[in-house]
Amino acid sequence: MSNLSERLAARRRAEAEAALGAGAPGGFVDNLQLPVETVTTESPVEHVAAPPRPTVSASDSPLNDRRATPTPVTHVSGRKVAPVGTERIDELKASVHAELLRQLGPQLYDANMEQTDLDQKVRAALADVLQKQDRPISHADRTQITSEISDDILGYGPIEPYLRDPDVSEIMVNGAHNIWLEYKGKLVPADAVFQDESHLRRTIDKIVSRIGRRVDESSPMVDARLPDGSRVNAVVPPLSIDGSALTIRKFATDPLTADDLVRFGSISARTKDFLDACVRGRLNIIVSGSTGAGKTTTLNVLSSFIPEDERIVTIEDAAELQLKQEHVVRLESRPSNIEGKGAVTIRDLVKNSLRMRPDRIIVGEVRDASALDMLQAMNTGHDGSICTLHSNGPRDTLSRMETMVLMAGMDLPVRAIREQVASAVDLIVHQSRFRDGSRHITHVTEVERMEGDVITLQDVFLYDHSAGFDADGKALGGLRSTGLRPKFLEKMAYNNVQVDPLLFATERF
Repeated sequence: MSNLSERLAARRRAEAEAALGAGAPGGFVDNLQLPVETVTTESPVEHVAAPPRPTVSASDSPLNDRRATPTPVTHVSGRKVAPVGTERIDELKASVHAELLRQLGPQLYDANMEQTDLDQKVRAALADVLQKQDRPISHADRTQITSEISDDILGYGPIEPYLRDPDVSEIMVNGAHNIWLEYKGKLVPADAVFQDESHLRRTIDKIVSRIGRRVDESSPMVDARLPDGSRVNAVVPPLSIDGSALTIRKFATDPLTADDLVRFGSISARTKDFLDACVRGRLNIIVSGSTGAGKTTTLNVLSSFIPEDERIVTIEDAAELQLKQEHVVRLESRPSNIEGKGAVTIRDLVKNSLRMRPDRIIVGEVRDASALDMLQAMNTGHDGSICTLHSNGPRDTLSRMETMVLMAGMDLPVRAIREQVASAVDLIVHQSRFRDGSRHITHVTEVERMEGDVITLQDVFLYDHSAGFDADGKALGGLRSTGLRPKFLEKMAYNNVQVDPLLFATERF
């Protein structure tokens, strides 16, 4: 029996050494299992105690390394995994956050309290709560907790620093752990995450509730805006499969001017002077382009040319325009309530604006049957109206306008619609976004008249691509005059606006 015991013990030691040897730098075994402690045979056999396992120090054992070493923050399929070491900070932050909410209570939602007063109260209470914590907190951890809790309560959580960054123009949240930025015209991943889906939903609710809107399973999509006019779109499950999606397109606190666009190369000095004259000359203008091409910025610039003594009515889904004139009436559409009633559409607002004695009607974006009412406004004495529209070019702009008029349900012949468009629209300003992230006006096109069943167009200014790109991929071209004089100069002269003929002098391509 002693021989059997010795043989079993020797076999166990050999297998244990072999298993530990496999865990050397060349690799290791995830599930190391030693043989069973007992051996059973047909004849009675006494239990043999297992020999002690070899002692391996923590520094030598790959298994211990695997369990003890914190996992660094890494990207996994575009998502960030929080380090193990942040669990203590998260627990501390949660307890501080809860105590802060208990102390301040309803003051956080007091509409009569100034933002500066609320900010002071939150920071004072936060400092007091952190001071009373019995757990030791390093200076770095204290700074981190203060910043994150302040952003959560006073701002919009982990995306708040990017809202303050002037180089970030768009923030895209694709679920709680996947945030992307448009940084200087390029898409880059953000070094931030929400704690979980509920944290992201609280942030979305904070944004939309401030303008009286809601987002839930019965109404899973919403357009909203931040106090500074930044555009917000949110989509929540079940429509958004991988978690709530939040997109924020920022607008500068100080809106860009026409001179800024000239300095950036978006338009030429000649084009700026020409568009200034067109707005003062009460031409009906459509600003077209793709998503993110800068249509709203251009609309803001064109609106700045409107004289101060005119009454302006703006109509938008979410109020974004930042007009500097004094006599401005701002209208905003409204979605239906939880019962499916009470919706006020862009088309309703365009109809109503005709009764408000407007000198100018500015529609943030025409995307549906409101196109028919916009054309009617332009054709019934409300010259000088401006709107934006999504399209790929000036010709496509007219095609989309026709399609949207047909969406009104009117059984109108296509020729009648085209005659309305040719009569109402004077100028199309088309804008594009280039591969280098820059935005440029590429066409300033006159809508002339009907020839047969086709609306004729004439380019007054056209972007010259012949210069190509530099070594960094930046576009070197510019907007040039085609040398053609538009036909609507007579209409502008009727409104006592003269245009310098030299603006149309042929430029070298």
